[in-house]
Amino acid sequence: MVAEWVRFGKPSVLGIVTGMVAGLGTITPAAGYVGPGGAVIIGLLAGIVCFIATLWVERVLRIDDSLDVFPVHGVGGILGTLLAGIFASTELGPLSGQGYAPGIDYMAEQVGIQIVGIVVIGLYTAGVTWLILKVVNRLVGLRIDPENEDIGLDITEHEERGYDL
Repeated sequence: MVAEWVRFGKPSVLGIVTGMVAGLGTITPAAGYVGPGGAVIIGLLAGIVCFIATLWVERVLRIDDSLDVFPVHGVGGILGTLLAGIFASTELGPLSGQGYAPGIDYMAEQVGIQIVGIVVIGLYTAGVTWLILKVVNRLVGLRIDPENEDIGLDITEHEERGYDL
């Protein structure tokens, strides 16, 4: 990830792999509808935006998302969905000539449709996640007791030490 190299002075394998996943996750919503030029721009923006989102989630929100799932897949997917409306071509797509929704000729209209899709999917995802968490909390609970958390799950659940720090 170039952003990681610029910010921290050295690249890391994890940063490179995360950047590749961010690019793949971001291009996915637009994959059949954008040309190579649009794909390159989307990929570059994916690296920058997902890197900033990762830092924000870790440092500002202080959420321990060990695999950077939301900043990479969530933010990347939102960005890709939005940019699909900007870079979609009427010459590409599963059926040529149908890059935009039927009856839509203008980029601004398609971007509006993409934004509505992002909001609807976000609300649906938040609602279903909330419901699943409520059910799991009732059945088995979402947290372990503080004593086991302090000792560490490696020892309390698996009876072995994962790390010697």
